[in-house]
Amino acid sequence: MSHESLEPEVTPELANRVIYGDKAALAQIFDLYRVRLRRIVNFRLDRRIYGRVDPDDVLQEAYLNAQLRMKSILADRAGTLFIWLRKILNQTLADVHRRHLGTKKRSAKRDISIHGGWSTESTSAALAIHLAGTLTSPSQAALRAERAAQIDAALSTLSPVDREILALRHFEELSNSEAAQVLGMTTQAASMRYVRALTRLRQVLPAPQLSAMPDSQ
Repeated sequence: MSHESLEPEVTPELANRVIYGDKAALAQIFDLYRVRLRRIVNFRLDRRIYGRVDPDDVLQEAYLNAQLRMKSILADRAGTLFIWLRKILNQTLADVHRRHLGTKKRSAKRDISIHGGWSTESTSAALAIHLAGTLTSPSQAALRAERAAQIDAALSTLSPVDREILALRHFEELSNSEAAQVLGMTTQAASMRYVRALTRLRQVLPAPQLSAMPDSQ
């Protein structure tokens, strides 16, 4: 696990303590990343179980799972502790979805990719919902559904990797380097994919739909 890629607040000394099984150090690092990890929960949690599942409960379950996997940190070859925690959080979310949505026979491995990202279907759905905005009143429900359908159709013109990199960079707010680690590609390739995906989405979506999207960087 490279210390060079660690964020400033996560010192090499603190990272080494986690690698060698110090649970107090794990708790400290988990708290440092809590805001970023909660952002992932808010984006990835299925809207059908909003209100039934507390994001803090998901985070607590992910933390306990991380404790159980501390001996496997180096074997997991995640690159950074944040990417390792993100992977465990995604696996935890897959378990939460399986429990609450009644898909008992479905393997969590079918819900997330080998890179720790989500399946094509779940990423596309989450992107469509978030890009559709926050229209919630009864009078706005039909408009939101129509907007989400338009966005979903536009997203279907992108490749699975392009959809995933938009989710990672924009909604999970991962850095280009982190997105590259998750997707198993070079930072240059990840940057090119992100710009290309964003450009393509801007070409196929009406301008009002893109108010939530950033300028390419």
